[in-house]
Amino acid sequence: MRDGALLVRLAAAPVDGAANAELIEILAKALDLPKRRIEIVSGDRSRSKRIRIIGLDARVALTTLLGK
Repeated sequence: MRDGALLVRLAAAPVDGAANAELIEILAKALDLPKRRIEIVSGDRSRSKRIRIIGLDARVALTTLLGK
């Protein structure tokens, strides 16, 4: 984490939504959720994004992602 934001490094280039799709796939796998429950709510064309995870509390998601 940096400045309250979760950092995720992606291999996909930011072309035709490939990086956004990879981000959703990585988060879905890490949280053991279907991809349809994760959506980008802002920043889809930016390096900084806001993500909505449907049906999962933000604290639970962060704890799972950070392994704490």
